[in-house]
Formats: sequence, C-alpha cells, structure tokens
Amino acid sequence: MNRTDRPTLRPVEAFPVEANGQKGLALRDPAGFTESVLVLPPPLLDIVSLFDGEHTLLDIQEMFMRRHGELLLTERLEEIVATLDEHGFLDSPNFARRRAAVETAFRASPSRPAVHAGSAYAAEADALRAQITGFFTHREGPGATADAGPGTAVQGIIAPHIDFHRGGPTYAWAYREVAERSDADLFVIFGTCHAGMPDPFALTLKDYETPLGAARVEREFCEALARRYGDDLLASELAHRAEHSIEFQTVFLRCLFAGRREFEVVPVLASFLHESVAFGKDPEADPRVPRFFDALRDAIAASNRRVCLIAGADLAHVGPRFGDPEPVGPAALARIEREDRAMLEAVAAVDARAFYESVARDGDSRRICGLSPIYALLRCLPPGRGRLLRYAQWPDRQGTVSFASLAFHSEGGSAPLPIPPPELGRAKPAPEQGNERQ
Repeated sequence: MNRTDRPTLRPVEAFPVEANGQKGLALRDPAGFTESVLVLPPPLLDIVSLFDGEHTLLDIQEMFMRRHGELLLTERLEEIVATLDEHGFLDSPNFARRRAAVETAFRASPSRPAVHAGSAYAAEADALRAQITGFFTHREGPGATADAGPGTAVQGIIAPHIDFHRGGPTYAWAYREVAERSDADLFVIFGTCHAGMPDPFALTLKDYETPLGAARVEREFCEALARRYGDDLLASELAHRAEHSIEFQTVFLRCLFAGRREFEVVPVLASFLHESVAFGKDPEADPRVPRFFDALRDAIAASNRRVCLIAGADLAHVGPRFGDPEPVGPAALARIEREDRAMLEAVAAVDARAFYESVARDGDSRRICGLSPIYALLRCLPPGRGRLLRYAQWPDRQGTVSFASLAFHSEGGSAPLPIPPPELGRAKPAPEQGNERQ
C-alpha cells in the first residue's frame, strides 16, 4: 500500500495565524527539509488532524461525514494529501527521496553554507557589517566596541539566537564583552537543536560559511574531544544543516574579528534537557551527558588555545503561537520577566543544577528555548561569576519571545565595565504577524 493511503503528517511546527479576519493554523518544518509554510483553515485542519498513519482515506471520509454531515469527496481529499506531500509535510516515499537528496548534498559539501543569509540577516558583506554595527550603536545597544583592553577575564557569554532584526542590540551587549574583554582564539559554541536529534550532542567538522568569510572549525581540538568522549559526535551531524542557533554566533564573531584576530570554532548542537524536564529525569541521567562535559573540560585543559564558551540561547516562548490559550498582555509580560530574571539569577551564579530546577519546577511552562546550551555552558565554565548585561522581550500578543545577554568572568579577573541597567526599553513589536525563527 502506498503510504499516502494512510497519510502521516511529519513532526512539524504548528502555530496559529490570522489574516484578513480569518484564523488558521500554519505548518512549518523546523528541520528545514522544506521552506514552504502551509496555512490550514479550520475545516482543513480537522481533516489533516487525522493524518496520523492509522486512518485510511476511507476512514477519514467517514469521520468527516459523522462530524460535519457532509461528504468529503475523494478527489478533494486526494488533492489535500497530494499538496502536503508535494511540499514535504508527509512521511512518504516522496519525502524520503527529498530527504535523501538534501542530506546527500550536505554530506558532499566541503563547508556548512550560510543557510539563513538573506532572510535572518543581510547576505551581502558590506550590508551585513553595517547591520551589525548598527546593533551596537542602536539606542538599546551598548555602544561601539573598542579594542581589547588589558583585562581578559571573559570566559563565556550567553547571546540570543532570535532573528537579528528582533534581537540585534541584545546580541551586541554580549559581543561587546567578547570584543573588549576576551583574548580567545577558540570559541566553543553551544547551540539549540530546534528539530531535536537522537544524540545529546552533535559536532560538525565543516567550516561555517558567512557572508564575511568562513568561521573555521578547529578539527584537531574536535578530534581530541571526540577521543575523550568515546562516542560518535558526528552521528547527528546532519542537524547542523539548517539550524540557525550556531550560525548566528559565527556571523557576529566574523564581523567582530575580521582583519583583527584569527580564531576558530567548535560548533556543538545540544539536545537533552527538554527530555529531562518532560520525563522528570535527572538532567545527567544519560551517561553521555556528564561524559561529554568531562571530555570538553579535559580537552580545554590539554589545549594550548585560549578558549571562550558561547551559548546561543533564547528564553521564554509564550502565547497562542506556542500553544497557550490566551494572548500575551502587559500583566503576562511582567510575569514572564519576573520569572525569567529569577531563573537568570541561577545562571549568573554558574549553578547548572539550580538553573535546571528553576525550569523543571513548573514543567518548563515558559518553554525556555535554550535549556541545553545554557546548561552545557554552565557545566563547562571554569570557576567564576556571571552578570546579566541585558534582558529583552519581543512582545507579540500571539507569541512573545524573551532573550538575554550574559557574560561570565573568571575568578580574580577584573570587574566588568560599568554598564546601564538591564531594564532598558523592550524591543518594539513586529509590524507583521509571522512566526519568529526560534
């Protein structure tokens, strides 16, 4: 039997949309095997909800008749199935061929392309430099960067991974610290794997391309890390193909240091803490997780490189777009900020366990997007302390996202430069109602 005779919707992202007074549900593929976004009006949503691999086309027609008292014509149902299949939303032979072609092309590529150039940020070098420079000089930014001073105390940062036009000035707060207060020549970048993956960590040895030149991967360090870890860190490498959370950090680094400092990166996607929260498990119950932390710390200690850790992480995702029943109003924004800041106190204290417990306590009700990279960074930082540089929200009533920048300083290092308080104004809401890249 052709698998489309029992149509099966792939694991995709669904979020409510409204256009011209009409409500619907949009489908998007976080794994990036299709760039299409399909909008389902309510009658169509009722049909597609039955695309679970269990119901035949005849079953779906019978259920539709019982629910609505109307005949769903076979030709119409087959048209719906064909449209979803054509755009890559069904688990079908067509999708298997699509996936194989995409993955084969990625494996054959000598580098990891700048997938989100031209959409999340400017694709042309001069325009990108101007865009990023503008984030520093923006009224909500930290000001232009200066040359690195004598203090080299920054051991790590947390920066957002939201689209630049939403979070650019907040990125700038973190990267000014890197530019002025770090002498690192190797950046270990932890990124969120939004599509999920079977392994808790995934490396790639492919250089990350950017419009400003490639961020080169330190292959010798990666190989030493893999030997200490003992498992295959490339088993889930394909997750790097379309994931933006590391790409955005490499773009900022290339802009900061182009022509000023040579550096290399170790790109690590992480995906393990959401599972721990969901199933009420210890965050390090999977032995691969603490073993990776031990391996990375040992690899850093054995290396002669000056290392800075980076976590590309957003915070809360709240509102109907993310599954909540009510739009996000001023009272909810204030509550989200209070709860985020309380959680960030544990992060600034470099207390991974307290961070996890603060999220697990309410079952991650705010849907913190950067759980795994933040936890990994906290577990791998040397002794020190952190400081919240800026907290911000993108306050869309249908889907608010919060994010922050923090810097972590070594014990005994010079104090952070004085900065304005983090209560600076929030980002303005988008004029459009599109779903943000998370």
